[in-house]
Amino acid sequence: MNRFRRAAVVTAALLGLLAGGSSFAQTTSAGTGKTELLWLGQASFRIKSPGGRIIVIDPWLTGGPKTPAPYKTDLSALGKVELLLVTHAHVDHVGDAAAIAKLNQTVLYGPADMMTPMNTLGILPPNLTHRFNKSGSVTPLPGIKVTAVKAEHSSLLVFNNPATGKLESHPAGEAVGYIIEMENGFRIWHMGDTGLFGDMKFIADHYKPNLVLMPIGGNFTMDPQDAAWAVKNWLDVPAVMPIHYNSNPIAKGTLAEFQAAMKGSAVRIVAPGEGQAVEF
Repeated sequence: MNRFRRAAVVTAALLGLLAGGSSFAQTTSAGTGKTELLWLGQASFRIKSPGGRIIVIDPWLTGGPKTPAPYKTDLSALGKVELLLVTHAHVDHVGDAAAIAKLNQTVLYGPADMMTPMNTLGILPPNLTHRFNKSGSVTPLPGIKVTAVKAEHSSLLVFNNPATGKLESHPAGEAVGYIIEMENGFRIWHMGDTGLFGDMKFIADHYKPNLVLMPIGGNFTMDPQDAAWAVKNWLDVPAVMPIHYNSNPIAKGTLAEFQAAMKGSAVRIVAPGEGQAVEF
């Protein structure tokens, strides 16, 4: 790990402690049985599994206003991406997914009715996509399991038609979240974009995630107050990491508002900045 990455991990761990901390957060190097999460802005993450596998979720990188260098200009900086996930087709989630799939010859996993238009429009060939849906599970890598779960949100694919030079809007099914289980059993719930829905409690009770990546920006998703209410009333989980804020001026929710709304909760808040990594 170079000096920049080591500093990022340490800084993020300290920030997590200041924000309420996480009983899982460590400052040791990756590759020692830990799961490393690097926040790339909005809902984008690069995850290194305990077995050293690189997982990328919702990669809005080249167009993301908060994407850290060098990922904004060089998708190969992600390393060899072996698992690629997208929660829904909005541009700040599907982003560079097709480019990353082609660069790495890696299958893009996503909601069934988002994958179909990506195939029929020629964005990706069928051999680089895998369709699955809510409650469906896949094991794309040895020891790693991904289950699609409900998200309360919409999905629309905007396509620049090369034949006409015009943008087209195509239905893209329903948004999902993911439960991602690592080789050592550590489970992450990436909620994607979502508003409040009662089955959040069921998902937390049934899948028992160790860490929840939770949108707080508002307007398109839960705001800080609704997110904190869900944590306090429905989610018996060890730790949450707020996401989907600080990148869009319409989504005005802030980390400080979420922290204030979470007062009195025993759930830990892990709060790295964009470009900072935390380990569990």
